[in-house]
Amino acid sequence: MGIAVALDRDKGRQASIEGLVKLVAADMERVNQMILSRTGSDVLMIPEVANHLISSGGKRLRPMLTLSAAALCGYQGEGHVKLAASVEFMHTATLLHDDVVDESDMRRGKPAARKVWGNEASVLVGDFLLGQAFRMMVEVGSLDALDVLSTAAAVIAEGEVMQLSVARSLATTEDEYLAVIEAKTATLFAAACEVGPILAGNNPDDRAACRAYGMNLGVAFQLIDDALDYGGTADALGKNIGDDFREGKLTLPVVLSLQRGDAADREFWRQALEEGATGDDALKRAVAMMRGNGALRETIARAESYGDAARAALDRYPAGPLKTALLDTVDFCISRAH
Repeated sequence: MGIAVALDRDKGRQASIEGLVKLVAADMERVNQMILSRTGSDVLMIPEVANHLISSGGKRLRPMLTLSAAALCGYQGEGHVKLAASVEFMHTATLLHDDVVDESDMRRGKPAARKVWGNEASVLVGDFLLGQAFRMMVEVGSLDALDVLSTAAAVIAEGEVMQLSVARSLATTEDEYLAVIEAKTATLFAAACEVGPILAGNNPDDRAACRAYGMNLGVAFQLIDDALDYGGTADALGKNIGDDFREGKLTLPVVLSLQRGDAADREFWRQALEEGATGDDALKRAVAMMRGNGALRETIARAESYGDAARAALDRYPAGPLKTALLDTVDFCISRAH
């Protein structure tokens, strides 16, 4: 039961990141080699747990953004490879930690690492990956890049705690929710893009443009995930449909449904979020409600607005294959709701 969303600019072609993948393929091969070498450890459980997730078919969008932003800004060195690997390690660590916090069973279509090795191993291997990420950042030798990525790590953790503080709260506002996803998800997209121009020469305008592209892309990406949890497929989402609902997460479709619902609807959400009444029948009712009140459609429309802002951030750059690929990446992230 996919969500239909019109992308007028994409009529006649399928939104894809294939252009981006091809342009950074050589560098991504080096990033992948770096990732494999840096997950090595004499403690055998560490590479087992890390590679369970790293090798499970993720798109590696964030490190590709680091590589492409560096190339877009004319960088010719080697540091972008280690920073791209650092970004992927940061992302993988947050996924390992998130699955423990959220008690998730699936990740990228496979059993979550916590279901195979336990919560303790997932948390500790996530910590190991963060440590390796910071080692690579230091090796690159850019204090500005280290500052951006280390700040991102702190902000992501703040976002996780912020999400806990609003979990199951019917009083959560749209602004509060957007603050959570900007911290939890979009901050790493923004940092991944910003370190490219830092390596290329620390041009403030390039830094601001690439950061704005990443931040807006990250919010759009998360809003589409929010919609897919209630109207997508497990293949599109990479985890079980309805996980957010069962975990009592306040996402934008829920916030909008609360705003638009009557007393009976609000009582339904109270029981779901505060009392855990989140069985299959309740999920079906939630999906029907969101379709009926337009919450899913509005969430996708908001994602499209953030996508427009991401595209606009690249206006300063001349037309070319890299710019086209980055614009296509925005379309791809939003078209997942098809």
